[in-house]
Amino acid sequence: MNKPTPPSPSDNSWEYSLTLPHHSIGSGVARSTVRSILTRHSLHSLTDTAELLTSELCGNSYRYAAGPATVLVRWRDSTLHVGVRDGSDVLPCPTSGGSGLEGGRGLLLVSHCAQAWGSRPAPTGPGKVTWFELHG
Repeated sequence: MNKPTPPSPSDNSWEYSLTLPHHSIGSGVARSTVRSILTRHSLHSLTDTAELLTSELCGNSYRYAAGPATVLVRWRDSTLHVGVRDGSDVLPCPTSGGSGLEGGRGLLLVSHCAQAWGSRPAPTGPGKVTWFELHG
């Protein structure tokens, strides 16, 4: 008897969100959560990169914004979209920080590894959303 073939990740859309308190372990929790989500949805080829980039965005949120952050992980049309919303209205710059040696390297990593990325004011209320996309 043949096992039924599970649907491919591109056959469906899904979305998860996770709210992180403003705490130093938040990036690790977000990394583990993204890994678990992508593993369960059989998106193994995206897992390592998504985990790294999520960690960068959450680390920036912890460092530069006060209060909690919300991580949104969405799959639609063979594209993984991860966004981190925080309470800061300051949009990041990939080369920010003193001489450029101490700050901004994480966003440069995001820009090199993601197919697309950016930051925009939050759709409602104060804050911003910094996001990246990976194609599956």
